[in-house]
Amino acid sequence: MSYLRYVKVIGTMHVSPKSRRDVRETILKEKPDAVAVELDRQRFYSLQSSERITFKEAVKLGKKALLGYILMKVEERIGEEFGMKPGREMMEAIQTASLLGVPLYLIDEDIQSIMERLLRAPLREKILLLLESSLVFLPIAPESENPEDIMEGYKLMMHRFKLRYPYLFRILVEERNEIMARNLKAIVDELKGRGVKKPKVVAVVGLGHKKGIEKLLNSYRE
Repeated sequence: MSYLRYVKVIGTMHVSPKSRRDVRETILKEKPDAVAVELDRQRFYSLQSSERITFKEAVKLGKKALLGYILMKVEERIGEEFGMKPGREMMEAIQTASLLGVPLYLIDEDIQSIMERLLRAPLREKILLLLESSLVFLPIAPESENPEDIMEGYKLMMHRFKLRYPYLFRILVEERNEIMARNLKAIVDELKGRGVKKPKVVAVVGLGHKKGIEKLLNSYRE
């Protein structure tokens, strides 16, 4: 039997109000033994803080901070189009887990490790990211609320990103899929070790990670 049977993966659009509602409703319905979110410790604390780094501060702190600032501004711009700040669906998962009194796990890779590898990206991809930072994700902004239209737009964005940024795609998507899938497997094993016969875990991740994580979990056998 595969580990996928123990894990319900919710794929969200980080800037979609509907994703926030879906997260809460799914967790309440599933009543899991644990909730896992696509965060590391640093982003977990940052998400709960109202403070945001400025461009001047990022420049002073160096390349990693500047790259993080650029990625943050891109995501904020998408949020304006959807009427929701990035990260709200993760906060919903955190709050709902607390409401149910179930443990919360942070399953994503450490952001510092991600940034270090992003800085080693080919010069071509770095330049493209700077030039297209306000355009890369625009295909996901739907003209309707039809879930199929939103999904098609998101698939188009992911396909375009993979073609134009193969190195960044591997770092930001594929390698993180592997880390999050392994962490979810470890959570299931931990729950079993505590005597939970058939653990149920709800994992809240970005839509671009859902299929990859499910495929990996399905490949893990007991």
